[in-house]
Amino acid sequence: MVAKTKRKGSVFDLKTAAQRKSILEQTTHVYHGGACCETDTKGFATPNNRGTAEIVVDATQGFIPLWDRDVTLNWRFQEESLLQFADPDAVKAYISTLFGETLLKWGNAVPVKFSETSEPWDFEIAVKTEDNCNSFGCTLARAFFPDAGQHEVVFFPKMFEQVPNEQIETFAHELGHVFGLRHFFAKVSEAGFASEIFGTHDKRSIMNYGPDSMLTQTDIEDLTRLYQQVWSGVLREINGTPIRLMQPFSHFRQKAELPPQFALVARIAN
Repeated sequence: MVAKTKRKGSVFDLKTAAQRKSILEQTTHVYHGGACCETDTKGFATPNNRGTAEIVVDATQGFIPLWDRDVTLNWRFQEESLLQFADPDAVKAYISTLFGETLLKWGNAVPVKFSETSEPWDFEIAVKTEDNCNSFGCTLARAFFPDAGQHEVVFFPKMFEQVPNEQIETFAHELGHVFGLRHFFAKVSEAGFASEIFGTHDKRSIMNYGPDSMLTQTDIEDLTRLYQQVWSGVLREINGTPIRLMQPFSHFRQKAELPPQFALVARIAN
């Protein structure tokens, strides 16, 4: 179909560039090297910058997902995303090395294990051939938060224009989300709420704002302490929002119970 001349006053007219930039500035999280994060929205001292009373009221509907003990996340490469590259195996090798180096940076704080396998998988690593940019900046990568779904960890070309150490920092930020860290965690002051016992404010935090953000020893210690306190039952909520422990998609696929009719046959046979 041939496009017709655009009418003036279309319902799809955009705001001015300055207005759009202002909106993006209010909602976009910018971290290491000026990169934009799509995985989570801009962080505040409380989720969505809500007041204390509203959080208490809303706690029955919302929760903070974190991984349960002894979780293994199965992953694989999204093969179709690699077809346009001249050497897909080289791309895989590069990203596998980057993955390993990033996990080493998080060290013993990593709360889950990772296993590369085709089935059943919890997330795929996809590599895009086109950048994802707006007037406020470019997204380098995108990940997910803990839940029982199947997800993607996505890398955009702009990611690989960074120097190697910045690529690790970017991946470390996205893995922070995979581990359950949100941007508002990094902005929380321990004195802000009586029930708040997690988080050390550090402007350099990998989950915080600005070009100085990087993976710090404080990040590692906070993540370690977060899971220790959650798994021991000491920490059950953050800022009034309850914590819920999650199992991945593969957990339910691997431990699926027999349907009732087959279970009955099995019991009779035994």
